[in-house]
Amino acid sequence: MPACSGFRLCKSLCLLFSDRYEVLENIHDSTCLVMLPFFFSVVCLNLTNGCINCKMKSVWFSILLLVKPQTYDAVEPLDLEEFFMSQLKSGDSALMQEFGDFPDDDLKVEQVEKECRTIRHSVPEDGVELDPHVRDCIKSYTQPWLVSHNLAFLVLSCLFLPLPCVFILFNSSPPGHDMTLTPALILSLLQVKSPTLATLTDDSGHTLTSSDFNLRCLTPDKRVEGLLAFSSHEELDRLNQETRQGNRHPELFALYPPPDEEDTVEIRPVPDCPREHIGERVMIRCQSIKFEIEIEPIFATMALYDLKEKKKISENFYCDLNSEQFKNFLKNHTDHIDPSSTAKSAIFSITYPSTDIYLVIKIEKVLQQGEISDCVDPYVTLRECDSGKNKDKIEKLRNQADSFCQRLGRYRMPFAWATVNIMEVISSATLERDITDSENTKGGEGDRLSDEDLLKSLTEMKKPQKRIKTIPGTIKLDMSPVNDTPTSCLSTELIPLKPVAEKSTRLIKEVLEFPSSEVYVPHNIYRNLLYVYPQRLNFVNRLTSARNITIKIQFMSGEDPGSAMCVIFGKSSGPEFLSEVYTPVTYHNKSPDFYEEVKIALPARLTERHHLLFTFFHISCQQKQNQSGSCETLIGYSWLPILNIDRLQTGQYCLPIILERLPVNYSLHTPEVPPVKWMEGHKGLFNLEIQAVSSVHTQDNHLERFFTLCHALEGGVTFPVRIREEKIPENKLEHELKLSIIALSSSSLEALVLSLHRVLDKLFTLIMQPMVIAGQTANLAQIAFESVVSIINSLHNSQELIRDQLGRNSLLATYLYWVFRLPDPPRDMQNPGSRYSTMGRATAATVGSMLLQSRIRSSSNPDIPGPHNSAEDDEVKNILSAKVLLSPCCTRLMYCMNFHLLFIPTQFHEELALQMVVSTGVCRENAYKYAWFFFELLVKSMAQHVSQLDKYNIPRRSRFSDRFKDDITTIVSVVTRQFQPDCTSEKVNISLAFFLYDLMSLMDRGFVFHLVKNYCNQMSAKSVSMPTLISMRLEFLRILCSHEHYLNLSLFFSSPASAPASPCPSISSQSSGSCSFQEQQRILALFELSPEFKQQHYLTGLLLTELSAALDMESEGYGSTRRSINAIYSLLCAHDLDHRCIKPEVRAKVAALYLPLVGIIIESTNYLDFTGTGKNKSGGPDDDLENVPPINQSVAMAIAGNPFNTLGRNALLSMQGKSIATLAADTSRHLLVCFLWVMKNADGNLIQRWTIDMPPSQLNKLLELLTICISCFEYRVFCTISVLFFFFSCSVFIYHTGTDRTMGQREVLRWRKDLTQWRQTNDRQDKTKAELDQEALISGNLATESNLIVLDLLETIVQAVPLADCKDSVVGGVLKVLLHSLTCSQSTTFLSHTFSTLRALVVKFGDLLFEEEAEQCADLCQKVLQYCSSPVDENRSQACATLYLIMRYSYSNNFSRVKMQVTMSLASLVGKSSDFQEEYLRRSLRTILAYAEEDTEMQNTQLPSQVDELLRNLNSILSDTVKMREFQEDPEMLMDLMYRIAKGYQTSPDLRLTWLQNMAEKHNNRKCYTESAMCLVHAAALVAEYLSMLEDHKYLPVGSVTFQNISPNVLEESAVSDDILSPDEDGVCSGRYFTESGLVGLLEQAAELFSNGGLYEAVNEVYKIIIPILEAHRDFRKLASTHDKLQRAFDNIIQKGHKRMFGTYFRVGFYGAKFGDLDEREFIYKEPGITHLPEISHRLENFYSQCFGDDTLVMIKDSTPVDRKQLNPNKAYIQITYVEPFFDDYEMKDRLTNFEKNFNLRRFMYTTPFTKSGRPRGELNEQYKRKTILTTMHAFPYVKTRINVIQKEEFDLTPIEVAIEDMQKKTRELAVATHREQPDAKMLQMLLQGSVGATVNQGPLEVAQVFLNEIPADPKLFRHHNKLRLCFKEFIMRCGEAVEKNKHLIASDQKEYQQELKKNYNRLRENLRPMLERKIPELYKPIISCDNCYIFHVIILYVTVSNTRASVKEH
Repeated sequence: MPACSGFRLCKSLCLLFSDRYEVLENIHDSTCLVMLPFFFSVVCLNLTNGCINCKMKSVWFSILLLVKPQTYDAVEPLDLEEFFMSQLKSGDSALMQEFGDFPDDDLKVEQVEKECRTIRHSVPEDGVELDPHVRDCIKSYTQPWLVSHNLAFLVLSCLFLPLPCVFILFNSSPPGHDMTLTPALILSLLQVKSPTLATLTDDSGHTLTSSDFNLRCLTPDKRVEGLLAFSSHEELDRLNQETRQGNRHPELFALYPPPDEEDTVEIRPVPDCPREHIGERVMIRCQSIKFEIEIEPIFATMALYDLKEKKKISENFYCDLNSEQFKNFLKNHTDHIDPSSTAKSAIFSITYPSTDIYLVIKIEKVLQQGEISDCVDPYVTLRECDSGKNKDKIEKLRNQADSFCQRLGRYRMPFAWATVNIMEVISSATLERDITDSENTKGGEGDRLSDEDLLKSLTEMKKPQKRIKTIPGTIKLDMSPVNDTPTSCLSTELIPLKPVAEKSTRLIKEVLEFPSSEVYVPHNIYRNLLYVYPQRLNFVNRLTSARNITIKIQFMSGEDPGSAMCVIFGKSSGPEFLSEVYTPVTYHNKSPDFYEEVKIALPARLTERHHLLFTFFHISCQQKQNQSGSCETLIGYSWLPILNIDRLQTGQYCLPIILERLPVNYSLHTPEVPPVKWMEGHKGLFNLEIQAVSSVHTQDNHLERFFTLCHALEGGVTFPVRIREEKIPENKLEHELKLSIIALSSSSLEALVLSLHRVLDKLFTLIMQPMVIAGQTANLAQIAFESVVSIINSLHNSQELIRDQLGRNSLLATYLYWVFRLPDPPRDMQNPGSRYSTMGRATAATVGSMLLQSRIRSSSNPDIPGPHNSAEDDEVKNILSAKVLLSPCCTRLMYCMNFHLLFIPTQFHEELALQMVVSTGVCRENAYKYAWFFFELLVKSMAQHVSQLDKYNIPRRSRFSDRFKDDITTIVSVVTRQFQPDCTSEKVNISLAFFLYDLMSLMDRGFVFHLVKNYCNQMSAKSVSMPTLISMRLEFLRILCSHEHYLNLSLFFSSPASAPASPCPSISSQSSGSCSFQEQQRILALFELSPEFKQQHYLTGLLLTELSAALDMESEGYGSTRRSINAIYSLLCAHDLDHRCIKPEVRAKVAALYLPLVGIIIESTNYLDFTGTGKNKSGGPDDDLENVPPINQSVAMAIAGNPFNTLGRNALLSMQGKSIATLAADTSRHLLVCFLWVMKNADGNLIQRWTIDMPPSQLNKLLELLTICISCFEYRVFCTISVLFFFFSCSVFIYHTGTDRTMGQREVLRWRKDLTQWRQTNDRQDKTKAELDQEALISGNLATESNLIVLDLLETIVQAVPLADCKDSVVGGVLKVLLHSLTCSQSTTFLSHTFSTLRALVVKFGDLLFEEEAEQCADLCQKVLQYCSSPVDENRSQACATLYLIMRYSYSNNFSRVKMQVTMSLASLVGKSSDFQEEYLRRSLRTILAYAEEDTEMQNTQLPSQVDELLRNLNSILSDTVKMREFQEDPEMLMDLMYRIAKGYQTSPDLRLTWLQNMAEKHNNRKCYTESAMCLVHAAALVAEYLSMLEDHKYLPVGSVTFQNISPNVLEESAVSDDILSPDEDGVCSGRYFTESGLVGLLEQAAELFSNGGLYEAVNEVYKIIIPILEAHRDFRKLASTHDKLQRAFDNIIQKGHKRMFGTYFRVGFYGAKFGDLDEREFIYKEPGITHLPEISHRLENFYSQCFGDDTLVMIKDSTPVDRKQLNPNKAYIQITYVEPFFDDYEMKDRLTNFEKNFNLRRFMYTTPFTKSGRPRGELNEQYKRKTILTTMHAFPYVKTRINVIQKEEFDLTPIEVAIEDMQKKTRELAVATHREQPDAKMLQMLLQGSVGATVNQGPLEVAQVFLNEIPADPKLFRHHNKLRLCFKEFIMRCGEAVEKNKHLIASDQKEYQQELKKNYNRLRENLRPMLERKIPELYKPIISCDNCYIFHVIILYVTVSNTRASVKEH
């Protein structure tokens, strides 16, 4: 039993009988051999004791099935490192050296300098002693990024990026004939003048359509050179191959659309480099602030506010727009002005844009005496323009302002504010133009100055009724979005940003944003800012005169006045930094609100002496007489220490105010402590807020505590360590540190994210190195690891944080890629006082605890294992101690269980792997849930480790310890085991794949392959119950195979690139048994997925195994099939475009690696879909239930020992029937292009040997596959010209030779994804013409190259197979493929080579083609003749040469058959082809004639004369049929011509049958299904005639006579009898239709068409002929189907009955010489049901107007006879009349149904009203009517839709006879409406209204009064008079019935209407009574005795009533 089976069996038994499943998770396969007996004994014991219930028994027996051999488990990989070493040492490593064995730069760890936005880092200056935490922060923010470049990944990514490419055309056309495909060229070639009747009837010139046209007057085309210039077949093949291989495109995938990025899981996105967070930026430039008067300096402060969030979202920007005059007012208060303070432009950042964001501009002025409202009044009342009136006032105000500025210039007061909705402005802005906005300013109120009041005011402003006091004035701002940082810009710390301006320009400031919501971006720059916001002061209860209050704010480093630090940012027009600032003053306000923002640059090192000092002053606005000093009056002080127990103080504070001098050491205490005199008894009077924007101070208790304790561990601190109110001694440090580590996950998410990089660095340091605390080693690794896992879990669970497509948290991915580096070894490790432990730790117990899922530790030391003596573990130890060779993993397990070895982890990756292994519980679950993080962490740490090694002296397998490898094995196994069919597992699976992908660049590759093997085996076992895991395994393998060195890993250089030398000198002459059987098997084995292949080419073997398995799973595995195909497709695409695979020998080696793929694809032919429908290829609806498998196939395969489900496809089909689910069209296309790539690049000799040894059945499959390839890669038209489809098949599309190029310098054609998003079914409508043309060009190149690859393989097959084997299948199969390629749209290049191959086949295998393959000969002639009509000279020339060669080589064999086939092909071509062009075909006939005349070898034979005779015959046929093309727009004329031609072939049944089929097809295209069916019925009758001559079977129809029940017209097919033409004559009746099956096929098609046309009764007649034939053949399946169709037909008759609408008929007469033969001819036209007269009239008028012109055609509107003498001879006249079928009375007895009255019609009638005076209409007594009856030549329906009239009959009706007809008609209508089963009230009322209505003109009453009022004088009218009287009696009776019927149908609201009808009816009856009762005495005279009078009257009455009822019934 294989080890893998036992391994899974052991695991299953563990699940059943033990809880030690995880103990055995890592046991190697070989261990199972020892463990199985134990488990069997346990099972047997439990079964015996009855301890297992029924359910467990069933599980047990299902497990026993797994013991069966499993051949398709992942094979054991090679020892790759050993193999590489042996190859490098051998002399056969040239290719390997070229590819390189993982070059030195494959893995590169390098430092990348950080991109700094400023010209220098904003870090403290050197020389400042810093705290360890600050030092760490600065290092973290300034050190370079550490990036581990995996070049394998980089190169792979490049393969999928859009490449700018230039298309290189190749041209093989001769000079002067270069035709590059362009839409303009297509149009010019395809513009053919539409035919007109005028040109046809014009006899003035001699045209090509003349039947007596002489071919010899034409100039033949250029002949193909060297057509017969070859001495042998081998030379011919060689010449063709050399021509075919020239100018080929080397890269197939360069022409193919690139892989879909949605499926490319192998692309791992590189995280963005960490950057400072910046939102959407807006630059605001202050241009001016103007009021009506300008009297004093004003100052602007701008900031952004979010009204929705009620929050200020930016810091202040200060702007000074004063003139120099006003600036001079303040020069005494300004020391100097720094350039940065003159900025007038600011860049604001907005992270969360909203329509509620406002820009608020606050305006201040210099403090002066008076309330704000008093200061505003002059600005409201005065105008600068009123200079005469207000000049003195304005000047006085300006002087007052100057005096205030001189005295109070340092103090400000609020003045006004303005607001702008910034988002509305920006949304309307454009990049070309800035938006200028103006706003009125709002006056300020002294008691509403805070931000809260401001936000309330903004809210009130949005209300429409709210009125706010405004000041006339304008503020002009320029706003524009900012993308790139402009020059001369300063950061918020006032450091110049890059780029720096070369010239000095006005500076721009960046304004720091305070985001309205959290921003989750880690700190990566040094920023340490503090913002102080004084809010309000309450001096209401103070009795002093302090009312103009200001606060001086200082940042102090000590208590003496000189300790004020110059760290406060200045405002506009002043120094950059200040040591003190003053708040604005609100005049006479004892409790002012403040809105000031004080921005402070915090020192890097803060001490307990640093504090904020607030000094409160009263400002005297008016200088008193006895006051000459300062205007400031001290009120008191307050202060706030910056640090509170070493933590930065932020938040809201309410401070008391001290009235005395500040006490000594006040800064060391809070303001609540010193015993001094306080204002209002130590009550808090001053409110302020402190905010910090710092990347140094975390402002989170948990983080502060963690960092503080971590730095305490690093030494340099004295114990106890003080943290807030707590003092921690050294012996409690470990405990407190563990608690702080645990508490990290409790930090706020924003604070944690901001400090994420430093937190993780610290935790990894704790994991890396144990600490010595209080003399003992503290192992913090486990708890630190658990904290890391907890943090990762929190970040992933947060909804605010984004993830990439692989499910990775972006912040963590960025950290791993850019930030993480191995923890630095401690600087003081050699210091005896160091806390870093250098002792080894016993970790074996920890590993054992993980494996055994227990936590048994010693209570005193967690690293010392406690006793572990359980009986269960002893049992497992006994099993494991068996004397078998265990793997390193098992060895380690035994060590862990016996607790003998101690491991000393010295590397971070080892410790990290160990922690993953030993983790338990929730930590373990989350660690593996987010395993991607630890995988990438491991890889980067390993990469740094490897980069420090001497890679040349240390082999790969020695880079990492065995213990670490065991841990990796355990991790991979545990991760794989936990996979479930969910999204999370899919992400982890991809991460695991990338992990092993990376390990292949770092570790022993053989070890990694073992991991891959274990993974595949585990997934195979799991996929039995969870088949969806198969797709995960596919993604896993796809990622591994995308490795840059995948080819080397797959040992491609060891694959056979070529076949061994043939022992025979010539393949074409060797016999099939000349090569040894072993050699044949070896060649065939190269194309099979053998175990040897899987072992040697490991990754390739796994991927191909997946593909094979997926294809075998049918519809169940469709998703995995698509993925596996896409994986191989993308892999081959990468090979094809890899610059290292340019050399042909390398490509041959690579292609040989995928030879088993060829075998897989050949076996998968049934799954391929090239139609785009995706439907099943076989199996009807009846087979569905039979083909449902009884159990899930993947489960069945796994139980049977085949988890990959790779049974032979034939066996699978035999199990499940023939219904096969096809692949999607695009998936099939991907698979086929992979096949073509392998065939293109594989060694030709190897392919040739393969085809020699291939079994015939396999060869047939290969040919079928090639046919599918041609269809799949046929050129699909999607450019701008709709007619391109035809032209492409005749155009020079590919291959243009340019200048000499080298492979390395060539620019290849690539699909540019940046220009087009190509899909096979791309429906994007907005493509440009250039894009469409480019797509058409590339698609054409792909089609040509793909088909040339197929052609190469066909040539190889024909040349390789010996002659003895060709006659049976090969030549016929190859010819079918070639003919199929001619059917598809192809380029000129391909057609040229294809015709060369066809000529070679004719030369070598002519006898076979012309003798036995009649059908193929016919197809060959037809295709070649079709290309003889090509408009492209090259195509036509090649086709002519081929056709002549066919005639030449068939001359001595069977020339008569070729002549017949060519003639039939011409008939079919002209009849069917819409792209046929006569002039080119005539030229081709002339060229063929030239070949015959120039062939010197054949001049002494009859060939030239016979060719000449054949060509003259073809020319004659062409002349007769060419007219058809000129009547394409006149379907009736076209069908007449086709009918005439078919009639002409009466003596040639094959051709007549062909034309009848052409007519059927034309009718079918026009949806004339009945006529199409009739054509096929005639064809079937023709076949029946000749079958009756050949065979005498009772079940066959007796000629065409049998068909006359369907149509009497069919008898015309009996015109040909055996005395005219014998069917035994060679070539006659040789088509496939002249057989019994052909006859049945024609009739079945006819029946289907009759059904489509609604003639279901005819279906029955057709099947009456078919059923005897089927019964004779015992074809019961078809009989069942036939009767089913009959049942449906009869059901349709029952259901549709009278609802069917049959044809409508019109008489059409043509008059005038313009019509030629049609002049004075009349036809009956059959049109579709419900066709109105205007419709057909409009159609004919439009067509013939185009032929003759609008002025020439005249439409005759009436139906009166046409007098030829009155017509204009220069005009054409058409008369159209509606006609109805006409039947005699005797016919009506047989035509009872609606169908019978509309089938087999030959007589039609129409009526013409007239009067004696010549007018068509007159009075009742003078109105005559003429009835015209027309008889046609054939009965409708016929093979045509119009039939000429051969007889006309006319008779006239007198006025009384017209009246009789009218009254009979009205009576019938009333009777029908009255006696309907479901009466129609509206119809009945309408008829009554026309019958008894009072206002009916020429109604029944008037008719009676005209004809019945008096007895006629003429006795001849007596009987008409009496008949009319009787009609009226019947009529009045029917009216009475109708009125009574209507009484029961009306609604309640129609009673009055009913009464009116009744009244009118009674009136009509009374008016008619005297006339109806008046009888003509002469008619009632007795002609026999009186005794018989009663009988006489009864007879008359009976006859009259009977006639009336018959009329009603008939209607």
